[in-house]
Amino acid sequence: MMTRSLLMASLAGFALSAKADLVVLQYHHVSDSTPPSTSTSVSLFEGQMDMIDELGIEVVPLESGTRAALNGKLHDRKQLAITFDDAYESVYSSAIPELDKRGYPYTIFVNTNAIGSHGYMTWDQLAEVRDKDSVTIANHSEDHGHLARRPDESKAAWAQRVESSLDTAQETLADRLGIDVPMFAYPYGEFDEALEGKITERGWLGYGQQSGAIGATSGATRLPRFPMANAYGQLNSLENKLRSKALPVDANELPDGVIEENPPTLSFTVPESISTGRLTCFASGQGRVDFEVSGDQVMLKAPDSFNSRRFRYNCTHPAPDGSFYWLSQQWLDLSKPED
Repeated sequence: MMTRSLLMASLAGFALSAKADLVVLQYHHVSDSTPPSTSTSVSLFEGQMDMIDELGIEVVPLESGTRAALNGKLHDRKQLAITFDDAYESVYSSAIPELDKRGYPYTIFVNTNAIGSHGYMTWDQLAEVRDKDSVTIANHSEDHGHLARRPDESKAAWAQRVESSLDTAQETLADRLGIDVPMFAYPYGEFDEALEGKITERGWLGYGQQSGAIGATSGATRLPRFPMANAYGQLNSLENKLRSKALPVDANELPDGVIEENPPTLSFTVPESISTGRLTCFASGQGRVDFEVSGDQVMLKAPDSFNSRRFRYNCTHPAPDGSFYWLSQQWLDLSKPED
């Protein structure tokens, strides 16, 4: 993994180029009959896979692709990884046959208590796909709980709750499937710095649900993925996501994400080769937002407060090959009720 000093040197010498980063797609259901907010229709999923084919993007296993991207070793290779959260039955019946036909690797993040319940895959089905080449099954917690520390929760109670969920799920996957994969997907995409610390202690990679590509400046415990549900995965905007790159911002500089004020303020540093005049930023539900620039510092704050528990600031910048650099900061308002 790149040290902070090497990362800062890399940022200082960063020049706009056609180098590639890793794009990760995130799915829940692949079905025409499940909740729209977390579903990708079967026809849209097939269309998305067709576009990956047409663009000539290499589909790779998630862990190896992530580590190559974090280490800056992709060079000009366009790579992509496919992930599913929760191990829904529709993944087995609709998505996997399509992926197997194309020879695409994929990762299924499992919340272990749900397996075998109505609408979910069974342990036998997971064992079947585990035995296929380039298929990975990884940890999505034991109970799909909200793992960020609650406002009224003691630090000790939080640590016991979170460690139990993380470690019980990992032990169950080892017992049931004989696997011990060092990757974790945060339920609901929610995390805070303390939870990231638990992932770091275990030597795991941590994946959220904020948009963007993974590159050498990304954080190993807050890795972005593009949600691909119907509302976000439409083909008219998909190519920009598939070809996106990580905006070269040091992930160590980004805030915790748990808000102290609403709306929150985001500031970050960009290298000289990024023109702030070509930077465009958006806030969830509020569209394009203005930002201030002071030297190499960008600061933005949405004009209105947010009513949702989770929301994002997204910033993009054109890349030389017609693609976009992308940065997404996820925010979490713990005063709002859990889903």
